[in-house]
This record gives sequence, C-alpha cells and structure tokens, in this order.
Amino acid sequence: MPRTSARLLSLLSLLQARREWPGALLAQRLEVSARTVRRDVDRLRELGYPIAAVKGPDGGYRLDAGTRMPPLLFDDEQAVALAVALRIATTAGAGIEEGAARALHTVRQVMPARLRHHVDTLPVTAVGRSATVDSGVLIALGAAVHGQVVLRFDYPSESTDSGPPRRVEPHHLATRGGRWYLVAWDLDRDDWRIFRADRVTPRTPTGPRFRPRTLPGGDVAAFLAGRFRGADGAGDWPCRGEVVLHRAAAEVAPFVPDGVVEELGPDRCRLTLGSWSWPGLAATIGRFDADIEVIGPPELRAAFASLARRYAAASAPPDDDAHPTTRR
Repeated sequence: MPRTSARLLSLLSLLQARREWPGALLAQRLEVSARTVRRDVDRLRELGYPIAAVKGPDGGYRLDAGTRMPPLLFDDEQAVALAVALRIATTAGAGIEEGAARALHTVRQVMPARLRHHVDTLPVTAVGRSATVDSGVLIALGAAVHGQVVLRFDYPSESTDSGPPRRVEPHHLATRGGRWYLVAWDLDRDDWRIFRADRVTPRTPTGPRFRPRTLPGGDVAAFLAGRFRGADGAGDWPCRGEVVLHRAAAEVAPFVPDGVVEELGPDRCRLTLGSWSWPGLAATIGRFDADIEVIGPPELRAAFASLARRYAAASAPPDDDAHPTTRR
C-alpha cells in the first residue's frame, strides 16, 4: 500500500478513536508535519468524511456525523464482529431482515479471504420463528423511551380486540427469546407491565414528558427474568427449594445453570433450585433419576407427594370396562 494511503487510513482510525485531536498531537502520532496533517485532512474531506476544524490555542480536528455515508474503516476484529452481528440481525424479527442480509452481502464482498473464512465458519441458525416487528414500530418505541414521553398505543390480546388505548411511560426496549418487549409503567393500572412489541400499534401524538421511575431491582434483564418466572420483578423464582440428590455434583451441575449445586460426597450433592410452581420444581428435580431427600420447604415435600399420587395413578393398568372404546 502506498505510504500516503496507509497514512490516510491511520489518520482516519485516530479520528474515530476519540472526539477531538489537537493537530500537533496527530502530527506526532503519524510522525509527519502539521502541514502534512492538514493536506491529509483535506483528502479525507474530498472522500466524504465530515472532518471539522476545532478552534483554540492548539487547533485540531473532529470527525463529525455527515449527511451521507462515506467509506468506512474497520480493523479485522471489527469487521468480523459486524458481519456476525448482521447475520444475527437477519433472524432478529425486527423488520430489518432484508436490509441486514443485503448489508451482510456487501460487507462480505469487500472482506479479505481470510476474514470471509472466519465469518463463514460462524453460521447462525434460527430455531423456530420469531415474531416479526415492523421496524417503524421499533423506531417509534425507541424514540419514546429515549425522549421520556408518554406513549399511547393499541394492544390487542391473543383472543380479544385492543379495547381502549394503553397509556404508558416507556422505560426499556429489550429482546428475549426471539421477541421484542417494551417495559413500561402502565398509567391506568398503576403498575409495571411488559408488552410484546409485535402487538403494539403506536398512536400519535405522544403525550407529555415524564420523570423516569426506578425499575424494580434496577436491572432490566433481571426484571424481565423475574416477571417471566412469575415473580414480582425482583428476579427470583416464586418457588425455591432445597434437596439432596444421590448423584455426583459433576453430573448435576451442567443441567442447572440457574441453581446452586454443592458436593457432599462422591455420589451425593445438595441442590438449591427455583421454579414457577412447587409441582414444577418437584418435576424438574425428579428428572435427574436419583434418590431424593427433601430438605425444605414443606411446600416442596407436599408437591412431591402430590406428584407421587398422580404418577401412581398414571402407572395403573387401564380398566377395560371403564374404557370400552380402547378395545380393539
């Protein structure tokens, strides 16, 4: 690569790394004169990069946002990250799948062969189908979150019409399990609510600005996890119990990422685990195919007894007289 071209790329990389650069410091980093820096800045401007001059005792330069997309510069790590992100975006259900696929094709075309190989060996497969959200809806929701303005929208349930419009203070736009969700304070129900973005139809105009409330727990990921578990938003399961399993801790731990496993011996371990219900927790523990000692609480012991009765009934031989239609 000619030295001038290499220097232009280095200059552009430096301008992207921080907001402002004194001219003298740029010249020092590039090992050229201040005059050469000025010429190189002019060349980048001709290529479409909006580089503004910064006034002051030292003078300097700043890379501003432009009105058109100039050529972009990425190092190897950034280029691979961008390609992988675009591949994931083609399955994100955000209404940008076609644009992401075209962008991925463009990026891949200009990659060196060694980088294309890295990207091609990182395939992303969509399992199941995500609910697609119109990109305009996501933009509207994101703008309301950023602007801290009351949002009105129609929100039909799975079985009924939307009814009156919802009025919320939008706080977060998040993804979980292939879906987009809006976390908001519902003004009419005076409580936190989670809305599926693919069911939201925003209304205009938006309402007044609001002062953001504190999300329970302060973390949107923990809040979402707690609500989907059936908890009050604190992030913990509503039902949590403790047992001793007659199985090695190393055989149990890989299957309980949300639990705590303590080794008690070569073939015994203590397991603390949560679930959305006591029968659900008992059934989850029972899948380890091991003898179980319940430590507590009493609700978990009662759930095991209830499941034992159900399983015993299910294992009984069928009564042909009671079910004549089963005869062949």
